[in-house]
Amino acid sequence: QVQLVESGGGLAQPGGSLRLSCAASGSAFSIYSMGWYRQAPGKQRELVATISATGSTNYPDSVKGRFAISRDNAKNTMYLQMNSLKPEDTAVYYCTAVHPMTRFRSWGQGTQVTVSS
Repeated sequence: QVQLVESGGGLAQPGGSLRLSCAASGSAFSIYSMGWYRQAPGKQRELVATISATGSTNYPDSVKGRFAISRDNAKNTMYLQMNSLKPEDTAVYYCTAVHPMTRFRSWGQGTQVTVSS
């Protein structure tokens, strides 16, 4: 299984931007389907974005047009560019990877994103 470490979280003002990174250890990073989830206090974890091994992306309406997921297989790293941030984007953001054969899902430890003036 792959180990995941997120970075790039922090404090941003409404309308601002942040870029999250997810570094993966191990080999065969390129075959994994990857994604970002988030969990706000008192709420269920929700999907933020996904990117397949072939680069296809998917977003819920809540972030579509504001967030962009990408991956650099040469660096074993996935990114989440977050623009036009809103206070409701405040949450712990988690990186996830799914193996295409076993369907085992790995999670990172999470990184806090706070949007406040």
